[in-house]
Amino acid sequence: MSGSRQGLVQVYTGDGKGKTTAAVGLAVRAIGAGMRVAFVQFVKGGARSSELAVLERLGARVERPAERSTGLLGDGITDEDRAAAHEAWALALDAVGSLEYDLVILDEIVVAMRYDLVPEEAVFGMLDARPESLEVVLTGRGASEALIALADLVTEMMPRKHPFDAGVPARRGIEY
Repeated sequence: MSGSRQGLVQVYTGDGKGKTTAAVGLAVRAIGAGMRVAFVQFVKGGARSSELAVLERLGARVERPAERSTGLLGDGITDEDRAAAHEAWALALDAVGSLEYDLVILDEIVVAMRYDLVPEEAVFGMLDARPESLEVVLTGRGASEALIALADLVTEMMPRKHPFDAGVPARRGIEY
């Protein structure tokens, strides 16, 4: 499928639920159309989200260097967070530069950029140098105005109501 179309840059951002889920849905659609997909997850550690196993079964390359929960949700960024982000960035560069994929999803890279775990300029350089037919999706809260301006498609998830607010904990298969 490579080379037959113009690849675009998509950003899924905002404070609402569903950024990763939207990216996974796009990955499933792409695989169903015969496209080759790589999914590199930044920052998210701890319990492995259920959708990753499905993507692997469908034939996507799934990379998730962060094994433990990130310090971003607690006491701050740890050396382990930095190492995992560095590894994820190397895997992302490999996936983008390999010419093996039609779609590369960089899940939560926007958060990694926001916390300077991955330099924004490096991401922009990678996007500029990517193969013309490669579609790239970047997800995460807090996309910068510069990233929004660079992207071809930006979707902002906006929370209106969430069960967490009523004390309902994250549920396996629904939230993760």
